[in-house]
Amino acid sequence: MGAKVVFFTFAYHTQFIMVRLSVNINKVATLRNSRGGNVPDLIQVAFDAERFGAQGITVHPRPDERHVRYSDVYALKKVVGTEFNIEGYPSTDFMKMVIEVKPDQVTLVPDPPNALTSNAGWDAKKNFSFLEEVIKEFTKHNIRTSVFMETELAQIEWAAKTGANRIELYTEEYATHYKVNREKAIEPYVKAAAKAKECSLGLNAGHDLSLENLKYFSEQIPNLQEVSIGHALIADALYLGLENTIQLYLRQLRHGS
Repeated sequence: MGAKVVFFTFAYHTQFIMVRLSVNINKVATLRNSRGGNVPDLIQVAFDAERFGAQGITVHPRPDERHVRYSDVYALKKVVGTEFNIEGYPSTDFMKMVIEVKPDQVTLVPDPPNALTSNAGWDAKKNFSFLEEVIKEFTKHNIRTSVFMETELAQIEWAAKTGANRIELYTEEYATHYKVNREKAIEPYVKAAAKAKECSLGLNAGHDLSLENLKYFSEQIPNLQEVSIGHALIADALYLGLENTIQLYLRQLRHGS
């Protein structure tokens, strides 16, 4: 496991559109940390998730290291053979770690240190100078940047001005209202996706996406490039097994004529 493992992903038939699935392994680290020791083995889970078809691994280390630790991030860099995505608030320590690790992508999230989970997107207008400076630093090190955003169109325009490569749409609102009226729930996301495309921004999405609501979301957002899913996927894996679960999520992301 010391050497970086390279995986070869074979493309599906050209009629299919495939959105990349990045598996967030924070909850695996939470389980490990609850007892100390190294069970479950976070590095092995990341290795296996890729072996089972995941096209990326996402982690969100927080200052208190209550789930993924900074040391985990350095260890994962040695074994992740697909896309490595590090999420977090761009504090001085976080930025230092990201620049040293050089992941494929860094996703900037406006979480305060005591946040239970990500629960809001950036106010890109208010934080414009800060984000622009941070993104400039990551860009200098050839790290793709994504900014966690809600669906307000004017804010997406401001995000584009920061120099970010992508935005990640915060999808809790969609997931919450999916059962009530999925057409109404998806509407602001369709508009936000169109605005991102207009602003030449790549598009990711994440938060509370699940086997129940993922397929419809990916079908309605034609320019969606990547989803990051952790909580629902790991919870499903308790019943279905990790390999089967990842395959089921990949099926929700595969669609075409």
